[in-house]
Amino acid sequence: MKSDIILSGVGGQGILSIAAIVGIAALENHLYLKQAEVHGMSQRGGAVQSHLRISGKEIASDLIPEGSADIIISVEPMESLRYLPWLKEDGWVVTNTTPFVNIPDYPGMKELLAEIEKLPHHIVINADEIARKVKSVPSSNMVVLGAASPFIDIPYTSLENGIRKIFERKGEKVVHLNLEAMKAGREYAEAQKKLT
Repeated sequence: MKSDIILSGVGGQGILSIAAIVGIAALENHLYLKQAEVHGMSQRGGAVQSHLRISGKEIASDLIPEGSADIIISVEPMESLRYLPWLKEDGWVVTNTTPFVNIPDYPGMKELLAEIEKLPHHIVINADEIARKVKSVPSSNMVVLGAASPFIDIPYTSLENGIRKIFERKGEKVVHLNLEAMKAGREYAEAQKKLT
């Protein structure tokens, strides 16, 4: 088993929470894990990315070589495109459609989505809208993780356990809302997979 994952977004969107949950899930399954992060400034909307490398065997480097990521998980559409050089030919892109417009020449949404939809394997999800439906607006990152979960070679129950561990200090209600958000994202992705 080997999985190379790039997480991308903008500071403050919960990328590092996703990384922590996937990391906990990997360790629960006795897998090796290496992670490298670049943190942006959330106050300034800086880019945040994380390389997650998971394997049944020891991992030499914490950085994913170009052309070898199995999946790009992005909570912001333009950020998903930034890391395409790292994606392998048959890799998946899972991205939120809600833009974080932090630059004056941010591209139009039609153009952004058209570029993403050219990719052979992609899930484009309005995670913010789904998070509102499950009454947990701050959990849009968990919706995106749920949408990516069918493409991560880790049992879904382990991802649920990761959420429990990360959010337990915030109380049972927060844990439940995040679990519901991830479940809703997974259901959306499973439905989209059947359509393709």
